[in-house]
Amino acid sequence: MRKALRWLLALTVLIGTVSTASSATAAEPEATGTGSTADIKERLLSVPGMSLVEEKPYTGYRFFVLNYTQPVDHRKPSKGTFQQRITVLHKDVARPTVFFTSGYNVSTTPRRSEPTQIVDGNQVSLEYRFFTPSRPDPANWSKLDIWQAASDQHRVFKALKSVYGKKWLSTGGSKGGMTATYYERFYPRDMDGVVAYVAPNDVVNDRDAAYDRFFARVGTEECRDRLNGVQREALVRREPLEKKYAAYAEDNGLTFETIGSLDKAYEATVLDYVWGFWQYSLLKDCGQIPADAENATDDEIWDSVDTIAGFSAYADQGLTTYTPYYYQAGTQLGAPTIHFPHIEKKYIRYGYQPPRNFVPRDIPMKFQPGAMRDVDTWVRHNARQMLFVYGENDPWGAEPFHVGKGAKDSYVMTAPGMNHGANVAGLVPEQKALATARILDWAGVASGAVQADPQAAKPLAKFDAKLDKRETQREMTLRP
Repeated sequence: MRKALRWLLALTVLIGTVSTASSATAAEPEATGTGSTADIKERLLSVPGMSLVEEKPYTGYRFFVLNYTQPVDHRKPSKGTFQQRITVLHKDVARPTVFFTSGYNVSTTPRRSEPTQIVDGNQVSLEYRFFTPSRPDPANWSKLDIWQAASDQHRVFKALKSVYGKKWLSTGGSKGGMTATYYERFYPRDMDGVVAYVAPNDVVNDRDAAYDRFFARVGTEECRDRLNGVQREALVRREPLEKKYAAYAEDNGLTFETIGSLDKAYEATVLDYVWGFWQYSLLKDCGQIPADAENATDDEIWDSVDTIAGFSAYADQGLTTYTPYYYQAGTQLGAPTIHFPHIEKKYIRYGYQPPRNFVPRDIPMKFQPGAMRDVDTWVRHNARQMLFVYGENDPWGAEPFHVGKGAKDSYVMTAPGMNHGANVAGLVPEQKALATARILDWAGVASGAVQADPQAAKPLAKFDAKLDKRETQREMTLRP
């Protein structure tokens, strides 16, 4: 899964030790429920293996960055540990708790996921194993799989359940939505509900026709023609634009050892262009795409591709942070392979490259075709209190999760016109109300009025432009 305009939206001590960095105290809410907020830091640090990195202020909350000691291998916990980074946005122990992960690094800035705002709760956020600094040393990459990661979450949940005793929901967007789903599959008794946003479901890795069908229909013909024209022209003008790329790489200290050459990196970036647009842009943004690519200048073609796909993506410096993702894509998650009927074959040298090309060769990889089939089958037949939200114009939604007859109180909803940032707020009014009502009910905070009429459901916390701001970062379109 790969680079486009990316939005999105580890631990350092031994068991039993506590290290404290600078701490600041935020304004605290009223002490209610099963314990006083005044001692929340002490309660968190009383958990064996938990240590404080820092506390940051935020009005109405307390926000902690913590380290938690985890086994490298949950099947053999005596074989070594590593420090996994987590954050806690503390509201009140009497409120429900949302367990969030992006599937990548954790943000150390106070942020609130949509379910956390809906239920007005606490939020525990977890950094995915092997994303630095949450990486074992030495790194045994065979211990990076969906079961080990789910077991990380299970262990954190068990450690914090005594502090946050009310109901728990898990959530995440994109790879975080996948992660929440896998967690539910392996530990279905932990959470009281799951809200998975824009979670790809690549059941059979070598069957990707759904993506080709998506790109043939998405948006309008005019918009598709503009995007296809720029993408094709970037390959037609490969020689002059690669000279520009070489100068750009030299100026920015970029190297290409992992992917193999500047030429491969250039083509990979260009082939990400159309995917990248639909992943994080809207139909109205088509006006920014050159309408007549053949007569556009080299700079116009370069700037459009760089803005949407980013020419630093496949350099070593762009790939290194995301090695854990590409490793998982090439061993369990799968990755899309799409075709480009609007570009003559003579202009395409490598095609959509596999994850193996983005991981250093000294890290062994072997694909496990049964991993995603297992999760898909489980969700179809065993989903309980799960909500999947997709965006109509998001390429990653081309292969979504489905809930079958065996599922209970579970839903798949699609936000019209939305991209990879789709959320409950973007659903049509009836679905928005139903989704909000189910989230409130799963969290144990639905009022009698909402229970009687789901259309009365609204988020319990007011929107906070800073706290509810979605983290943005550049990430490959080959990556969800």
